[in-house]
Amino acid sequence: MKRVLINAYEIGLVFKRGVYQRMLKAGSYWLFGEDVKVYDINTAFTAPVELNILLQDAALAEALHVIDVKETEIVLLYENGLLKKVLTTGRYTFWKNLIEYKFVRADISKVNITENIDRSTLNHKLVAPFVRSTVVENYEKAVLLIDGKYEITLSHGTYYWWKNDIPVLVSKVDMRQRQLEINGQEILTKDKAALRTNAWAQYRVDNIEKAMLLNKDHEKQLYVLFQLALREYIAGLGFDELMEKKDALSAFVLEAVSKNAEALGVTITSFGIRDIILPGDVKDIMNQVLVAEKKAQANIIMRREETASTRSLLNTAKLMEDNPMLFKLKEMEYVEKIAEKINNISVSGNGVLIDQLRQLFISK
Repeated sequence: MKRVLINAYEIGLVFKRGVYQRMLKAGSYWLFGEDVKVYDINTAFTAPVELNILLQDAALAEALHVIDVKETEIVLLYENGLLKKVLTTGRYTFWKNLIEYKFVRADISKVNITENIDRSTLNHKLVAPFVRSTVVENYEKAVLLIDGKYEITLSHGTYYWWKNDIPVLVSKVDMRQRQLEINGQEILTKDKAALRTNAWAQYRVDNIEKAMLLNKDHEKQLYVLFQLALREYIAGLGFDELMEKKDALSAFVLEAVSKNAEALGVTITSFGIRDIILPGDVKDIMNQVLVAEKKAQANIIMRREETASTRSLLNTAKLMEDNPMLFKLKEMEYVEKIAEKINNISVSGNGVLIDQLRQLFISK
């Protein structure tokens, strides 16, 4: 015979020759040929024998929380409102005591989280290994494919799914206006002149389902559309004709690509040619042509000035012919101009004439 004391917040399990007999709560007991195992009810209970045998005792079953977790489940264990543990596959037992236990069961065999679990819990370090998430920014949209099948289009926000063997793919698209560079395009004109063009385009995705589900690499396809439109226009014109109609190139390409871009889920907002680069020999020829044109323009201007000067002289001569006084004044004007440049004049002849001319042309 022995005396056993079970303290408060303890439970005793009595065994006789290894066979479970009964449960003892707090108190003092005398045992005859029996053993007792004492457990702290503030900790999890680990059964010393097969749990199903112990649970045949209604009193013990009533004193325990028994949680069975399937392979496709997890259970969130809360103690007094705080998440303490995530229970995975297995059987767990906890004593019913002053601790307020709460168990939230979740089926993780499916993708969507239908359980009433808030975002902070899903982001908790204990739960995060069982969750996959993605963030769609406010300038993005995304298509959600579950097990290869389109489910829904996602707008901006944070999304969560259970992590399991079912593949989940989120394909995001930037819905803002974007720029596409189409540089280094080497193209032959109709008369076999080799040109290199640099162009740009601005576009935006306005139908994400078309862009992501009905097309693969919609941006690459858009690039090819611009390439083909450039080649179609340039290859259909000779070099000289292209230089005359180059201003219409952007409008042609924009119209041609816009028709096909709709099938890609894309809207073209603008297009422009940055450069048309000529090969070296063609550039030299163009420079020579430019110099020749400028020389011809200069010659035309000179001839116009000469013609105007001659016409002015002719008009002056006609006026002097009709007006002797005007002729005399013009004559005196030229004499004055000559006199300004002469210091001395020697004249042979009558002495009086010589003196008069000398006085006339010597500057004072």
